[in-house]
Amino acid sequence: MVSDEGRLVAGRYRLTERIGRGGMGTVWRAEDEVLGRQVALKQLHVQPHLSPDELATLYERTRREARSAARIAHPNVIVVHDVVDDVDGDGDGRPCIVMEYVPAPTLADLLKDGQTLPPEEAARIGLGMVAALRAAHAAGVLHRDVKPGNVLLGADGRIVLTDFGIAMTADASTLTKTGEMVGSIHYMAPERIRGQKPGPASDLWALGATLYQAVEGRPPFRRLTAMEAAYAIAVDPLEPLKQGGALEPLVEALLSKEPEERPSAEQTEEALRTVRSGVSTISLPKPSVKGSGAEPPEAGRGRGRWGRQGPARSKRVLVPLGVALAVVATVVGATLYLRADNTTNDSAARQNTGAATPSYSPSPLPDGFHLVTEESLGVSFPVPDSWKPNRRTAEQVTYVDPTRLAEIRIGVVDPAGSHPIAHLADIEANTKVNYPNTYRKLRMQKTTFRGQSAAIWEFTFQGRARAFRSIDLGFGREGEREYDISVSAPSADWDTYRPIFDSVRDGFITSAS
Repeated sequence: MVSDEGRLVAGRYRLTERIGRGGMGTVWRAEDEVLGRQVALKQLHVQPHLSPDELATLYERTRREARSAARIAHPNVIVVHDVVDDVDGDGDGRPCIVMEYVPAPTLADLLKDGQTLPPEEAARIGLGMVAALRAAHAAGVLHRDVKPGNVLLGADGRIVLTDFGIAMTADASTLTKTGEMVGSIHYMAPERIRGQKPGPASDLWALGATLYQAVEGRPPFRRLTAMEAAYAIAVDPLEPLKQGGALEPLVEALLSKEPEERPSAEQTEEALRTVRSGVSTISLPKPSVKGSGAEPPEAGRGRGRWGRQGPARSKRVLVPLGVALAVVATVVGATLYLRADNTTNDSAARQNTGAATPSYSPSPLPDGFHLVTEESLGVSFPVPDSWKPNRRTAEQVTYVDPTRLAEIRIGVVDPAGSHPIAHLADIEANTKVNYPNTYRKLRMQKTTFRGQSAAIWEFTFQGRARAFRSIDLGFGREGEREYDISVSAPSADWDTYRPIFDSVRDGFITSAS
């Protein structure tokens, strides 16, 4: 393969050293032979699989990146000098962005292999990032790919936000297909995963995810696959910070599921200054009360419903989790499609169940499922049409698929203990005994479900012939009854079976409901 090193681009920029490479392009250190200065030049990868129309879209997106970033004049934003076409022997030109060269490592380099930073240092870096975002948002530009790899750490203490490669201006039409989103999945805000239009609060969520990784050593919703990470961002509770210190309330607020519950950029900057100064706790302004007449809804957008103790656990409608997630590669990176069925409750799904009408609204019965009632347990729930009952006891029932490798298990504990996580921990202890060398915990954490204490547990283990994966949700009130919902299946087919757990959970009905 012939190297581009030493080649002259646009008759002016001599490529001298490759300094970065991503899904979209390669960044070179180059010599501007006209002005005699070092620059960074972002060169698109050749995309032979794209049609002419798709190439035109990609090239226009790249030119828009240059225009977007050039609109922002701020010391914490990379300076764009030029956009030129790199013409090949056939006369075809690929746009290249010529930027300020900042000889510095990225925050991702600093956090490599799980390294962490003290909260005060993370706050210092965050101050530079939020200053860059404030300048971008004021210019009508959303970054849409804020992450550690796009934060340069200058030797003089300068923090530089770079790579506005998928930036979007408020007045520009979208250049992606309907329903597509681009960006790095671990730093993508929940509303973007749900297919909603991003706003400044989406960039602030990504800032929160970056700060979380800075102090904890990993992204907040890291999972084994992009699909699972997207699902977790959309619906799973945040695992509490262990090393956040005074930064914890702010990070938790930035990572709120709903954009309106996050602090504004100004509030974020103020909080980061407080943490940077070494104050052990931070107190942040509370939002205005709806209906008070003090502030119209538009004016309050982006204000946080939180104070010193972190984000309020506001009451939310449980979104049906019969959600189809498919992650596909596109020319601009990971493209995520997410479909959520937000239809209203279908009362027919509860007919002839013998269960009382619940106070919540379970999701409609999914296609290909039928509702079963286990009177001895006092529950009803959806089961795939091809699945059959396998075992029944006074405390649990299981259903298996035609291969008998995948299983739904419903159990009850009466009376329930202090918290479901204690029961799951006991089951985990037995699992470790049965699979001493192959059991691997993916997560076990407290959460809530339908207003009750709950815990979620995911793990893998090796069976006789194949690896399996399992997810278990326990919920209930102390002294009453605890319910356990679990699905296990071969790990190789987990993406197929995982949505079944969602359907069972969403349609689960108890006689106590």
